[in-house]
Amino acid sequence: MSYFTILHQLVDQQQFSSLKTNVEQYLNETGDIQALPLKALALAHLGERVELEAVLVELDEQRSALNITAQIDLAAVYCVLLQLDEALLLLEPALKQAPDQPLVLARLAWCRMQMGELSVARDLYQRSAELMPNRLPVWSALARLSLEANDHLAAQQALDAGIARLSEIHTEFPETVVEDFTAQFRHLQLELWVDKGELAEAEQWLEQRYENVDKELWLNLVLAYAHALASRDQHSEAEEALRNGLKKQPDEVSLISQLAELAQLQGRTPQAIHLLRRLIYLAKQQDKPEVMYWIRLSSACLHHREEQARTAAEKAITLVGEMQESEETPLGLIKQTTLQAKNALAQIESQEQNYTLAEQLFTEILTENPYFLPALQGLGQQQMQCGHIDEAIALFERIKQIDPAKGYSSLINVCRFPDDEDVLKRMEKAAYRPSMEGSVRAGLLLQIASAWEKKKQYDKTFSLAVDANAASKKLLHYDAKVHRQECARTRHAFCAELYQHRADCGVDSRLPVFVLGMPRSGTTLVEQILAGHSEIFGAGELGVIPSRIQGLRRWERHTGSGRQYPDCVDDLNATVVKGIAEEILEELQAFDPDAKHIVDKLPHNFENIGLIKFLFPNARIISVRRDPRDIAISNFFTDYQAKHGGMGFAYDLEWIGEQLADHNQLMHHWHELFPDEILEINYEEVVEDTEGMARKMLDYIGVSWEPEVLAFNELDRPVKTASVWQVRQPIYKTSKAKWKRYQSHLAPLIAGTNKKIQWDDIQMVSLPEAGMLTTGVALYREDKLDEAEYEFKKLLHHIPQHAAANFMLGIVYARKNHLQEAAEFMEIGHKACPWNKEWREDLIQAYEMLGETEKAEALKAKKPKHANKENENSQIEEQEAWATGLSFSGVAQD
Repeated sequence: MSYFTILHQLVDQQQFSSLKTNVEQYLNETGDIQALPLKALALAHLGERVELEAVLVELDEQRSALNITAQIDLAAVYCVLLQLDEALLLLEPALKQAPDQPLVLARLAWCRMQMGELSVARDLYQRSAELMPNRLPVWSALARLSLEANDHLAAQQALDAGIARLSEIHTEFPETVVEDFTAQFRHLQLELWVDKGELAEAEQWLEQRYENVDKELWLNLVLAYAHALASRDQHSEAEEALRNGLKKQPDEVSLISQLAELAQLQGRTPQAIHLLRRLIYLAKQQDKPEVMYWIRLSSACLHHREEQARTAAEKAITLVGEMQESEETPLGLIKQTTLQAKNALAQIESQEQNYTLAEQLFTEILTENPYFLPALQGLGQQQMQCGHIDEAIALFERIKQIDPAKGYSSLINVCRFPDDEDVLKRMEKAAYRPSMEGSVRAGLLLQIASAWEKKKQYDKTFSLAVDANAASKKLLHYDAKVHRQECARTRHAFCAELYQHRADCGVDSRLPVFVLGMPRSGTTLVEQILAGHSEIFGAGELGVIPSRIQGLRRWERHTGSGRQYPDCVDDLNATVVKGIAEEILEELQAFDPDAKHIVDKLPHNFENIGLIKFLFPNARIISVRRDPRDIAISNFFTDYQAKHGGMGFAYDLEWIGEQLADHNQLMHHWHELFPDEILEINYEEVVEDTEGMARKMLDYIGVSWEPEVLAFNELDRPVKTASVWQVRQPIYKTSKAKWKRYQSHLAPLIAGTNKKIQWDDIQMVSLPEAGMLTTGVALYREDKLDEAEYEFKKLLHHIPQHAAANFMLGIVYARKNHLQEAAEFMEIGHKACPWNKEWREDLIQAYEMLGETEKAEALKAKKPKHANKENENSQIEEQEAWATGLSFSGVAQD
């Protein structure tokens, strides 16, 4: 047996570490150039890209000296790198020279499969299998191809043939190779059962394997089963499979890890964070590496909990700095993990707009490894946001060389579309390749759709968008009816009577300017024009209003009022409103201390105009309008980062239509409530008469004309929205009436827009005066017990279940030595908020003073429930301070 035969056996057995060691030894001894492609193949599979590039340069210089076998091996390298054109340039001539060479047939089949030519690929693989039946990877490929073609019989036949061959020749292979191929075939069998809908057979087989194989192999089978389910859009079933596995192995980190991935894919970020924290705890308990879980935790928190994201990234960097090289943690793994941890921190700096520091970190990573995709993507995206389009394009071109689909997708974002339609077809094939995301990679498919739109293939474009959005909808939890009901509650809560009865509320400031409207209506363009003025700072899409709304919701949960936003706005007194407003002003002014106006252009603030006017009666509000059909199409073709949040409506034309109707009704309500106080701007008019509309907006805000606002596309400021590329361009009119290209597809949109607007009856308590709870607490602290009792009773008259009012009334009764009544009211409060530690301790003390020792001991023994994690980071902690220090400890002395 020749040495080359041994090396090719290692390739067939997929032992690439051994291949690298052996081929390097052979090259050192012989210098035989024909072995160099095999070294490149090992490096490609092992991901050692820097060394690989050096080898490829050498091979390129000596390509003419390669024999046909070496050329076929070099083609395999290009296959791994997804450089199909380069692979075909080598394989097609080789096939003419050796039409019955099994490796040529197999590798050519792989290329055709990647290009979507499935029937051609199957024929080539079949010929290769007939010529070399003992080559096991060919049977795997045949089974998978047949599975993709929905030919279950052929898939089972190929799988059975592969299993039979493995059974016959397994003694010729090392044990690890036999285990690897056995696992491959078992995973394929699970996929086949899932694809056929035979889940009972799969689950029964898994149950039997639990008794027959070792724990590690069984866990891998469960993970493969869950992956097969998720890749076929059965995410609930995948989650159930993992949870069933956890019943047998409750603390198995691999199962919890995949559960966390599933939760994040479905937009359940709090659940994902909880699971990742559980993984970190278990890793410590089991003395396993925890650094990767910290990196994942940082990523999960990035767009929701930036402070926690930073803490997690910094912890990962600390841990990776403590890693010691060993057999289990080789130097290569330590270097890779170090780059991932540093990249997590770079992402946080970029997210927080610390761009200089972020770029420094990204650059350090790419100096260490120029092929590190996450850093290339992160830096490229940051360059786009900062308006450095040429630099972004250069980075995306580098990505294209490493991962063509990701590279082309990024380039499409900056309107650099591939000329070759074959490229789009290959990308489309990749987009339809199953993954944990499901049967379709929706974001990639929408990118491809925009490229076809550029080629004026509008039916093709719309078809891809439909598939992409249908795939996303499977993971969304948006409910149009719930949104409509919330809009009705908002209109009900923010009514004329509220402002009449709370006329003393609000802060007289014109610092904030709110640009709002339906997403994709032109809010970014309007903000960019305004930001060109010397006295106006454009801060982008801020969360200052939504974060205060979340704070109010946390406050109501904390007090156990049973109310929520917007019900609770009538309970905000002038002092609290002033505190919230001044905090927002301080946050806004920090963006630019010298600016007279700060623009917040969060589109969905159109839902929050009532609160904005409650806080800032004189705030400038610019409502941007656009042809609703263009808004609809633009939303339908955009994959939003917030798809699991407020942007879920954008993935269904009927939902978009309903949202448009909700928007119109809300704006009608606000205009009636605040006549002539909100400026309406039409996007089409801005495009046609930019200067005229700019003058109108500046006059409304109250600043003088500056012609610099017309050079909005030249502004050196970051933009972090779906419109990031467009705002870097001069005014263009091609987006006007874009809907006409898709007119024949708009029936669902029209149905949603014209659907009768109706909602359930609104049951909302209205308080005649604000701040009864806080007033009562203040009186209690002044030892004015009768007045405090009166305030709490007034509040309970309107909201009998109010936990804090009940508990505080109990404390007042205790101070008056009415212990039985005190305990009864305190019990009501504690039952509603069992997580409140101070209340629990006070109730225990009340029981002891009453001599009810059994109740006291039972409450001591009962483990208290913890509050929602959100309470840990409440942005209105100063308002929650009333619950601290109101201990019952002094009652015994009275």
